[in-house]
Amino acid sequence: MFDLKDKIIVIVGGVGLLGAEFAKAVADIGATSIIADLNEDKARDFIGEKNNMDYFKLDITSKSSVLEMINYIVSKYGKIDAIVNSAYPRNKNYGRKFEDVTYEDFCENINLHLGGYFLVSQQFAEFFSKQGYGNIINISSIYGVIAPRFEVYDNTKMTMPVEYAAIKSALIHLTKYIAKYYKSKNIRINCISPGGIYDGQPNIFLDKYKSYSLNKGMLNKSDITGTLIFLLSDMSKYINGQNIIVDDGWTL
Repeated sequence: MFDLKDKIIVIVGGVGLLGAEFAKAVADIGATSIIADLNEDKARDFIGEKNNMDYFKLDITSKSSVLEMINYIVSKYGKIDAIVNSAYPRNKNYGRKFEDVTYEDFCENINLHLGGYFLVSQQFAEFFSKQGYGNIINISSIYGVIAPRFEVYDNTKMTMPVEYAAIKSALIHLTKYIAKYYKSKNIRINCISPGGIYDGQPNIFLDKYKSYSLNKGMLNKSDITGTLIFLLSDMSKYINGQNIIVDDGWTL
């Protein structure tokens, strides 16, 4: 039931921190991973000689780019079974403290991230409607579910960007909206909201973060793949419009 053999699965942001892990995981379990990312050099290096991975240079803010990718995959493989939205686009000023964020930067980051996920989901939902089936998985965050715990960033250079909180919370409701909109079309769309993923953060942050966890603290990127495989498989065929939190109880 967890077998993804012969499935064609698009991983948007497929060479990112989570995206690369997702692409490898679905390929390892028998699917063909289509890595959709702007970073062509990194994607080509990542794919190497793997025969069940492919690449398309995708701009998630361009409708023509999304449609070209759909046409490319269908002409080559005959179908698309699922797409995973795991891109993390942001502009050069992303990550500033709340009081330093300009209106222009706020809007640009919302457009890049939330707008990109909307566009990709919209175009793939329409394609899946014509194909007769399909599966969309959006990657949100625990900060789409609860207010930030700003205290874990004390005495570090890190912060919780306001754009991120706005985007990730909106993604959860966008997911529910699309699921309801395509009722009776044999299309599933769900969210995964991971907790913090370890990526070289300072120890002072890691210790504070762990104090809110029930066991582990920061997750490894591989800790999310089991939920992804479940949502891509037939084991979850009646799960639709849901947000699954994977955070070791951090949001409790």
